[in-house]
Amino acid sequence: MSNKGPSDDEQRTKPLSRVVEHAGVSSGAAASGGLRFSKWQIALAIIIAAISDALCAFVVFAPPVVWGVDVLTAVLLFAVLGWHWLLLPGLVMEAIPGFGVIPSWLLVVGAIVVWGTARPKLK
Repeated sequence: MSNKGPSDDEQRTKPLSRVVEHAGVSSGAAASGGLRFSKWQIALAIIIAAISDALCAFVVFAPPVVWGVDVLTAVLLFAVLGWHWLLLPGLVMEAIPGFGVIPSWLLVVGAIVVWGTARPKLK
């Protein structure tokens, strides 16, 4: 019995590799000038964002705790991903009451990974 298809491990990692390649981590990223995030940076940023969003959903009625978690999350994401303007609107979105139920940190990290920075490319 021959197994010509991809293994289960290859099928599970294929979607992440597409996102990583789209983000500019592929071998041609240096030549194209795309973003250069390693897989661990992306994974760590997603984990930080997910923990922050989950924690803020449970402490939504304690605004000072939520603000502290959001500031800490922004600092950690700046440390992992570097300076990206998209993190600042994410911090502002989290400061608006009632927006704590939306996983905005995950959306911001996803936007940075997929689209890159919000800075215009000047020639």
